Amino acid sequence: MPADLSSISPEPGVAKPDPLLVVDGLRRSFGGLLAVHVEHLEIQRGAITALIGPNGAGKSTLFNVISGFDKPTEGRWSFAGKPVTGMAAHRIARGGLVRTFQLTRTLSRMTVLDNMRLAAPDQRGERLPFALLPPLWLAGERAITARADELLDRFRLSHLRDEYAGTLSGGQRKLLEMARALLTDPVMVLLDEPMSGVNPALAESLLEHLTGLRDEGMTVCFVEHDMDVVMGVSDWVVCMADGAVVAEGPPHTVAQNPAVIDAYLGARRGAPIAHETDEEPS
Repeated sequence: MPADLSSISPEPGVAKPDPLLVVDGLRRSFGGLLAVHVEHLEIQRGAITALIGPNGAGKSTLFNVISGFDKPTEGRWSFAGKPVTGMAAHRIARGGLVRTFQLTRTLSRMTVLDNMRLAAPDQRGERLPFALLPPLWLAGERAITARADELLDRFRLSHLRDEYAGTLSGGQRKLLEMARALLTDPVMVLLDEPMSGVNPALAESLLEHLTGLRDEGMTVCFVEHDMDVVMGVSDWVVCMADGAVVAEGPPHTVAQNPAVIDAYLGARRGAPIAHETDEEPS
């Protein structure tokens, strides 16, 4: 665990030494259902934070709201010291906060390389005045392609660059989505169940990429049900239940927290936290 988290008190809403994302009073209701009600949450810069909890705990809904893909009922949040409450998803992404989805969103009738290039921001050739003058955008497109190839090689997808994305396996699509997110040079990535449906060999590769991103200084927050994964790569763990944060702390501390055990197993205290494989509704 990073030294700057070792002395933090393991309790819900605890302040962090250098928070990158700060959430306050966030609520999201669907009719009479209060799906998310997070009073205060801080995500530490440069760390891997796992977001855990039983199905229906509100994890994906929280991701949807803070990434701009859903609107809160009330509350506010800031990123890198700047308020982003209610901001459109593309503006939040341009500010450095990007996310992947529980169900991958590749464009199946485009090649893997074109899926990558599509994610690059500020492409001059997309603007009509520049599109008519190739010399003004060709150099930029070559740079984007070179960066895309670099990431495809890093994620071991370079041999599939000219294949249609629809031909990829579920695990390969997860890798493609993560690589595509990195093409935007984000400060923080939100990964919604990156290991779901991934075979063991690709899962091992994804875990290496997660720790590699942190070692390069990126902030990572991911939703995960597999507690072996959580214990293996996380610096900090946040547990949600019934839409609220019920526990925070280092992985092994959270795993022994009675509130976390209750969230997963109800009254069966003292039993180990079960591994879950079912997908959580968004």
